[in-house]
Amino acid sequence: MPMEPSLVNKVNEWLTPTFDEATQTTIREMMTTNPKELEESFYKNLEFGTGGMRGIMGVGTNRINRYTLGKNTQGLSDYLKQAFPGEALKVVIAYDCRHNSDTLAKVVADVFSANGIHVYLFSELRPTPELSFALKHLQCHAGIVLTASHNPPEYNGYKVYWQDGGQLVPPQDEAIIEVIENVRYDAIQFAANADLIEYIDSAIDEAFVASTLANASFNTPKEAREGLKIVYTSLHGTSIKAIPAVLTAAGYTDLNIVKEQAEPNGDFPTVKSPNPEEPEALTMALQLADAIGADIVIGTDPDSDRLGVAVRNTQNEMVLLNGNQTMIIMTAYLLEQWKRAGKINGKQFIGSTIVSTPMMLELASAYQVECKVGLTGFKWIAKFIKDFPELQFIGGGEESFGYMVGDAVRDKDAVGATLLVCEIAAQAKAAGSSLFQELLNLYLDHGYYKEHLISLTKKGISGLQEINQMMIDMRQNPVAEINGQRIVCIEDYQTSKGRDVLNGSEFELTIPKSNVLIYYLEDGSKICARPSGTEPKIKFYFSVNAPLASLEEIGAVEAILDEKIKNCIADMGLDA
Repeated sequence: MPMEPSLVNKVNEWLTPTFDEATQTTIREMMTTNPKELEESFYKNLEFGTGGMRGIMGVGTNRINRYTLGKNTQGLSDYLKQAFPGEALKVVIAYDCRHNSDTLAKVVADVFSANGIHVYLFSELRPTPELSFALKHLQCHAGIVLTASHNPPEYNGYKVYWQDGGQLVPPQDEAIIEVIENVRYDAIQFAANADLIEYIDSAIDEAFVASTLANASFNTPKEAREGLKIVYTSLHGTSIKAIPAVLTAAGYTDLNIVKEQAEPNGDFPTVKSPNPEEPEALTMALQLADAIGADIVIGTDPDSDRLGVAVRNTQNEMVLLNGNQTMIIMTAYLLEQWKRAGKINGKQFIGSTIVSTPMMLELASAYQVECKVGLTGFKWIAKFIKDFPELQFIGGGEESFGYMVGDAVRDKDAVGATLLVCEIAAQAKAAGSSLFQELLNLYLDHGYYKEHLISLTKKGISGLQEINQMMIDMRQNPVAEINGQRIVCIEDYQTSKGRDVLNGSEFELTIPKSNVLIYYLEDGSKICARPSGTEPKIKFYFSVNAPLASLEEIGAVEAILDEKIKNCIADMGLDA
């Protein structure tokens, strides 16, 4: 199979002595036995997406390996020296349970140290939110975590955090990427300075636990905490290093861990996908919950930034809440706590994203705080905290099962969110209610909002082309109506333009550019389309709503909303 000249040049560069013999041997084998895989491995450079840089592990510029990560780290080292001239630079590095995460973390540490930068390296795997905490706690200039979140086992990744504890955001990420792109592979300094690598563990763990307790516990009575029966699974990931310690320290004594999933394992052997967004991932936890009569199930993803929550409904059946629902429950609770404490004075805000439930706006209005809405990804919520220091951040979340309580951690944090949701559940149970009942009460007060996500996987070069074409078609040939409802407004975040379809007027979107389209329908429905920034997927987000006059009507109203979502999906040809 003939290759493009640019691809040939890339491959030939990796066959020079700059690269180790094993890498060169693998490439030569691919040239003869698997040219398609060779093309996939080199046809582009790995890029920073919504959650950093993720990719399949292997050789090549489009793969995670010591050279692609070494190049990133060399570029980041060069940028740090430019950004902080004359300062004694410090970085902190953490890693998750994935294959090669520990060895890749050491490669990254070696390169930083070879560039004269002091490195704090966790001695074992740790949750991603602990990395964000440690960065600020140790007053570092930057932080790195080696993780691919809930991607399949063949993936790994590289997330960069800055001084404030949040991930890189534009324009700084673009400036750093420009420096990285100018780094030659033969300029990467791999020879470690061992004197500059300092291993960290229990002292940071203790500080992280104490910070979580201070931020996410709310004077729940001892008896209420002891009365909540919890089932928890780490899904073979890193949260086992923190969540049991936090819940125990808070006084939750009836904690039941899914033992078969407690051992960190990059193969994730008991699940198809270690993603708590997928109901299948919590099968074993739900089985244990039914066996022991648990009140709540909590599962976290491999790097412990997302959590899935299941609770008992009004028929005493375990149901998995979606990310929008858990976000609403936690935000409403925090707002109520702040209100009761007399701390709301118009200088507070909550955070959300453009693809998450509009019900967050209703909550903000009800409690007279601002709701700042950004692009998908928690780096944007963290940026709000940095950009508006005159405002207090209460809490914020996104539909993809992430939540952040306060600003001690500047990323989605399943550790703090787990404690918070247990506090709410324990207090509700002690008062004769439940977490599910509290959600229904919120629907009664603010309207019944229901969301649904469709995620289409399109792998490889052809998949990327198909995704791009779908977005082009929706832009160039927008439909006039969906499910019999006129589209009244279209927002295109790639052009930063919004258009009122009814009168033809246009308006500017102040949120940074991103490949996202949003349709607003005349009945209040909202449909978003966006390619994933971290996976070979295109995602469609549906949000519908209706007023709820009484809890007795909830079944009928839910059926109407379900039918509306189903019809929208069919109209858009996404039900095939």
